[in-house]
Parts: sequence; C-alpha cells; structure tokens
Amino acid sequence: MTQLPAAIANFLNEPYTLKEAQIAFYEKYNYIKLKQVLDEPTLNYFQEAITHRVNIMNNQSKPLEERTTYGKAFLQLFNLWREDDTVQQLIFSKRLAKIASELMQTSGVRIYHDQALFKEGGGGITPWHADQYYWPLQSDKTITAWIPLQATPLELGPLEFSAGSHKITEGRDLEISDESERLIQNKLRVTDFTHVIEPFDAGEISFHSGWLFHRAGANTTNTMRKVMTIIYMDKDMKLKQPENKDQINDWNTWCPGATVDTIINSPLNPVLYNSASL
Repeated sequence: MTQLPAAIANFLNEPYTLKEAQIAFYEKYNYIKLKQVLDEPTLNYFQEAITHRVNIMNNQSKPLEERTTYGKAFLQLFNLWREDDTVQQLIFSKRLAKIASELMQTSGVRIYHDQALFKEGGGGITPWHADQYYWPLQSDKTITAWIPLQATPLELGPLEFSAGSHKITEGRDLEISDESERLIQNKLRVTDFTHVIEPFDAGEISFHSGWLFHRAGANTTNTMRKVMTIIYMDKDMKLKQPENKDQINDWNTWCPGATVDTIINSPLNPVLYNSASL
C-alpha cells in the first residue's frame, strides 16, 4: 500500500461534522452539496493520482462525433480502488463513508462500486436518469458521492439535480439515453421540484440518492472535467431479483457470488464505515 503524505492521511481520518439541518435537508430532497469536504492539498494529490490511473485504463479511441449520446457524456472507468492502492485510500476513506452513512441514517455502509467520470472538452450532456435503475438492490438506502477533482463552473458541466424527485416512480425504468432525457425532462416540467444547477467549488462534494433524478450539462470548454464517484449502500443491503438486463450485469460485475435475499457481502463490497465499531 502506497504511503500517503502524513498531512493527507491525517486529513482523511478527520471526521466531517454534519449539522442536523443538513441531514434533514438530505432526508427531504435526497441530495446535498457540502463545501470543504476535501482541502486543497488532498484534492490536488488525488486529482493527480486518479488522472494518472484514468490515462492508463482509458481505451476510448473513437472520436466524439462518432459516439452515441452516452459515449459523448464521459469517459467512464470503474473500480479504480482495485487497480490503484493510492486511489483506494480515497475511496475507502472513513471521512467520506461516515458522511454517506449519516445522510442515509444507517449504522454503516458498504461500497457498491466506484467510477471515474471524465467529461472531455466538447463532451455532451449526461441525460436525465436515476442511477438505481441499474442496481439489483432491495432498498433505497443508496447514495453516491460526486467528487469533482477541480472547481467546476457551469461551463464544465457540473451535476444538476431535481430536488425531491426521488418521489417520482415514472421514468425509473429508463437507462441513460436520449429517451430518458426527453421523457424525464417532460415529466419534471409539470412538477414542483426545483431544478438545481450550480457550480462546484474546489473541495465541494455532492451526495444524492439512487432514485433521485439528475443530469449534467455539456462541457463547453477545451478542458477535461474530472470527477470521481463512490457509490455506497447500507451495510445490511440485500440483493433483489434483477428486473432488467443491466441489473443482471451489475449483479455479476459488482456483487459476484451474492445471492438473492441475502446481505451483499462479496469481496468487492467491503464495509467502509460501521458506527458500532467506533
């Protein structure tokens, strides 16, 4: 295991204190943006490490104009924690996992998987969608940390949220596509849910639930928008019978060996935070 600089290792072990009002906000709207979760040295250190690993793993050779809407949205690389022990120390950080657990009001969390989402200069939109369409998980106790590796103004295509839209069931059966962008956007137009589109400061991280509808704008700059994400689930999450081909694929890929109606305790899903062990 690569030894982190002492200041960064110490920072990742320092808890981030959530206020009761922030937990209540997340409970109501199923998303929240938190400032100064990462300090500048930590952010810069992992920006370099993650960029290095993405450059090694990326095999996308097709020009942007020849790709589908999904392909134009981002370069997507999974489970960097298994490929790079430096990156793993961010992904397994108790500082981040504790936030996820406290926002969901669970006694602990496991990792479902991580993914880097690098939106190239000139890259297109990420259509409206709800992540949990892809996940064969029995409850809604899921949450994604969206970690920009740089300050992210609107021109870079930050994450956008439909606050409180986890209450909508229509559109949950749609994978990320032009169709999901059109149908979900039309549905959201006739609701009272607030569309939140804001820049991210350096070190600011958002958390959103698996059923919250969200999207991202195009990257209208010539600069790569670099984002790392971590998907957490309740440490007692059970596998459900998959309902579509994508959930079957996720079961085989991210929860190998797990069985329906039992806690997902595969080697790829370790517990990252458990309040009972503190």
